[in-house]
Amino acid sequence: MGRQWLQKKRELNAAKRGKVATKLVREITVAAKSGSPDPLLNARLALAIENARKQSVSSDTIERAIKKGAGLLGEKVDLELVTFEGFAPHKVAVIVECLTDNRNRTVPEMRVLFRGGQLGTKVGFLFDYVGLVEATKAAAGIDLEEVAIEVGAQDVEPLENLAEGQVGGHFTTDRGDLDQATKKLREAGWTVTVSELAYVAKEDVDLPPEQRAEVEAFLEALDEHDDVHRIYASLK
Repeated sequence: MGRQWLQKKRELNAAKRGKVATKLVREITVAAKSGSPDPLLNARLALAIENARKQSVSSDTIERAIKKGAGLLGEKVDLELVTFEGFAPHKVAVIVECLTDNRNRTVPEMRVLFRGGQLGTKVGFLFDYVGLVEATKAAAGIDLEEVAIEVGAQDVEPLENLAEGQVGGHFTTDRGDLDQATKKLREAGWTVTVSELAYVAKEDVDLPPEQRAEVEAFLEALDEHDDVHRIYASLK
């Protein structure tokens, strides 16, 4: 799915926890700006708040980020979404979404990080832009295809490496059906861990271990940048 490599590799020491918290607060702000400030009416915001709490972001910080995004503090939200396309080493297609308050700072810094790859090549046609929901449930014998139909998803793939007695899936939806599918999964007792508009590679690249390690190091260096919000890669 292009992003699982990142979740498996991420180790949160004190410094990284601070960076993750900063990115989560930005996500809360942007989610509140782009939709309702009420998490009951905004699936993206609800998930951003949940993820922030898991990383011990304080309630005051979360509340302030919501109010800032909703324009209730009189502060202008200057964050701009800037998208970069190109290739990681070994011709792995990459799309990087940055949230930045200074495009003139972010662009040259991305050029530096892409020196091991190729920045500026259009690769969007190698991806589908869809709604993506990742969810798990403590149950057995669940037919994921039936669940996908019930919640209005177009496709589903099983999650790997789950605890015994759990079932999980990557549910792909039309972009306009993302919030509805997320809500229906929650109402059915599923734990939603991802709910976002995402780029999903039409075909993943399978690399031998040494080359894969090189690509993962490249992607992790990108993720370390403060402005990088999401990374999508055609890496199997």
